[in-house]
Amino acid sequence: MPDFSILVNHIGEFLSGFFTTLEVSLLALAGSFLVGVVLAVMRIAPFKPLNGISYVIVEFVRNIPFLLQVFFFYFGLSAIGIQLSAFVSGTLGLTVYTGAFIAEAIRAGIQSVSRGQMEAGRASGLSYSQTMRHIILPQAIKLVIPPIGNQFLNLVKNSSVLAVISGMDLMYQGDLISAKTYVVFDVYIFVALFYLVITIPVSLFVNSLEKRLAKSY
Repeated sequence: MPDFSILVNHIGEFLSGFFTTLEVSLLALAGSFLVGVVLAVMRIAPFKPLNGISYVIVEFVRNIPFLLQVFFFYFGLSAIGIQLSAFVSGTLGLTVYTGAFIAEAIRAGIQSVSRGQMEAGRASGLSYSQTMRHIILPQAIKLVIPPIGNQFLNLVKNSSVLAVISGMDLMYQGDLISAKTYVVFDVYIFVALFYLVITIPVSLFVNSLEKRLAKSY
């Protein structure tokens, strides 16, 4: 049974870390989705240079450890005079890293849509971007809701990396409380419970959305 006095005595630190984690996750969630859509559209666009640029970005980001990417934003940019806070560095790292995986999911969704849809859109007078925006992408995103939802869950859990650069997130606050009280197990039990407060609603929402979309087919 966890020692609830740890939670009561340090509720302020726990909540501060919780809301920082929530804020980082929401910002990175929106940003990574936009990054993913842009990279996916570039990857399948009828322009070879855009295909190549998107391919290089996605493969580079997916094959570099996430922690190193956060270090790049926090330590690397400061070396050339661009000083970002731990909060901004962590949010950018999460956005770019998750965006690369979402791009691959959306690209697969776009390629699952019949080519006839694009041809029909162009034949009716729509431009390539209009056909993509109004016809192809809505269908593609419906198809890839489950993998995108999983990426959003991973994003929340990956936000714990901010603790390494003093990002004031939930894991960072847990580390501080553990160091002050010399209590390890109980502190991280409460940290895990706070993470579940974020991840379980996201998981339920994705499952609900998936079922609703399945009924609409």
